[in-house]
Amino acid sequence: MDELDGRGTLIEDHALIGDTVGVALVDRSGSIDWWCPSRVDAPACFAKLLGTADNGHWRLAPRDPVVEVRRRYEPDTLVLETEMRTASGTVAIVDFMVPEQEHPTIHRWVEGRSGTVRMGMELVVRFDYGAVVPWVRSTGDGLDMVGGNEALRFHSPVPLHGRDLRTYAEFDVSAGEQRSFSLAWHPSTDPAPLPLSTFAALHRTRTWWRTWVSHCTYSGPWRQDVVRSLITLKALTNSRTGAVAAAATTSLPEWIGGVRNWDYRYSWLRDATFTLQAFLIAGYVDEARAWSRWLRRAVAGRPGDFQILYGVGGERRLPELELDWLAGYEGSAPVRVGNAASGQFQLDVFGEVMDAAATARRAGVLPLGRDGLDVARALMTHLEGVWDQPDEGIWEVRGPRRHFTHSKVMAWVAFDRAVRLASDAEVGAFAVDGHRRPPDPGRVERWAALRDRVHDQVCTNGWNDDIGAFTQYYGSTELDASLLMVLPVGFLTPDDPRAASHVDAIGRELSVDGFVRRYRTEPDDAHPVDGLPPGEGAFLLTTFWWADNLAMLGRVDEAIEVFERLRSLRNDVGLLAEEYDPTSGRMLGNFPQAFSHVGLVNTAANIAAAQGHPETAVALTRFTRCPDPSPSGVDRTS
Repeated sequence: MDELDGRGTLIEDHALIGDTVGVALVDRSGSIDWWCPSRVDAPACFAKLLGTADNGHWRLAPRDPVVEVRRRYEPDTLVLETEMRTASGTVAIVDFMVPEQEHPTIHRWVEGRSGTVRMGMELVVRFDYGAVVPWVRSTGDGLDMVGGNEALRFHSPVPLHGRDLRTYAEFDVSAGEQRSFSLAWHPSTDPAPLPLSTFAALHRTRTWWRTWVSHCTYSGPWRQDVVRSLITLKALTNSRTGAVAAAATTSLPEWIGGVRNWDYRYSWLRDATFTLQAFLIAGYVDEARAWSRWLRRAVAGRPGDFQILYGVGGERRLPELELDWLAGYEGSAPVRVGNAASGQFQLDVFGEVMDAAATARRAGVLPLGRDGLDVARALMTHLEGVWDQPDEGIWEVRGPRRHFTHSKVMAWVAFDRAVRLASDAEVGAFAVDGHRRPPDPGRVERWAALRDRVHDQVCTNGWNDDIGAFTQYYGSTELDASLLMVLPVGFLTPDDPRAASHVDAIGRELSVDGFVRRYRTEPDDAHPVDGLPPGEGAFLLTTFWWADNLAMLGRVDEAIEVFERLRSLRNDVGLLAEEYDPTSGRMLGNFPQAFSHVGLVNTAANIAAAQGHPETAVALTRFTRCPDPSPSGVDRTS
């Protein structure tokens, strides 16, 4: 038969390729099951990942049974090599995309390694997340495929034939022989791009990535793992806008068969501190600057219009839709695009944005300039009026608003960092148009007073003596792993008697087989905590946070044990999803997840700093808490 039979794939069976604009996922069988060509948050033209082969994919694989598959990324690149061995020989498929190219293009280089292998190809293009069948025209050396405002130009070195709205090919490849295929996206109103030499494109791609990696300054332990995570983060960064997408996919389930299926292909402001820190640890100042410029554009306007997430171009309207023609990964419906959380009120993002600004200044980069200072002042003025309101919290619950303790801690962070930045401006660390710009002393005193008021309130209403920990929200007895941030942000110091008790309580109550859940998803007092049915995996980022806390407490051996456990979860090419199910031993959630790779970079540096590596000392804690960084000495004549 013409069709190529492919087994169902696990989330971790996939590998990422990308061009710093769009992304694609390739599974171990040689099938590209997901591709958003024009942008990571644009419609996919291959959507088999969330449906069936009829929703689009591109498979290149031996016709005979494959007895062994080995995959790797070429060192210091995002060039993927998949080697398949059959009874008749061995073949390698090299998949890649050229970064920063005008027309997003997937290149597939097929190379015979031994013997002779009969290869088969199946190409199914379906625009708009698998819904639109294109109009296809033969070009002699390939195909033009058009659907609505999108088009693809396919170049093939072998004869093609079509059946049932699919394209097929068969060919032999012997040792030393190569075949190259390419698929280039372009707006349907533009002329189709001419096919490019795959060999030249491969050389350009290798050079681009290796040049980028050569700028990495991180020299601590686990360097190769850190570099692989940094490459993954770079692939999720839009080189045209500077935004970092939270993940490459939408709707991969947090629990198989469940409804916790969200679109994470956008840029969350709360990722700011962690992503900036990861890039800055490794010396990638340009990425941090580009993100800062994106942030300034995205949040422009009235502070009351401030959102928690945006499209990678800074778009604000991200309506959440359900795609009912897609069955969902392993039947986990609904499949969603857009994200209704863009309209939520989440207090913590004020702290994360201000912490990002302070972290950057502490690292000696990203001078804010007049626009940045004005944005920061506007956000802080708005926060003064809303910090005491309930919100939806860091986990974007679909349940009632509450006084989430983490949200209040991050409000404290915002006031604390604002005071610090104002003091920095006072001594001339910020220069605007060559002149110092002293802060308004009354405003700074007000921020300092609010900072202390929030701290007192959290310690009174958020701490539970019986549990020995801060609880999820005021009056609750539930724990929340987001509160592992109280040490890294400096709300508590490691020598505070509450610190170890708090960390141990979270490790005791929320860990499952050594991995930390965000919170219990079971009902609390007969009311769902987050308004959704129970069930999700352990969250990888919060487990990295747990390791950070152990390192800060001086329990470095325990921190390393947790970190090594997390490292062992990475798939064969070093990628991590959002969550993990210890019972089934499977990854869950969107993949690859930026937060997980940010966690790996930051935690590696944190442990290295705890071990005394001076080059990573910036990582261990962004700030220790100052009881009274008062605005004394502010120039009151301004």
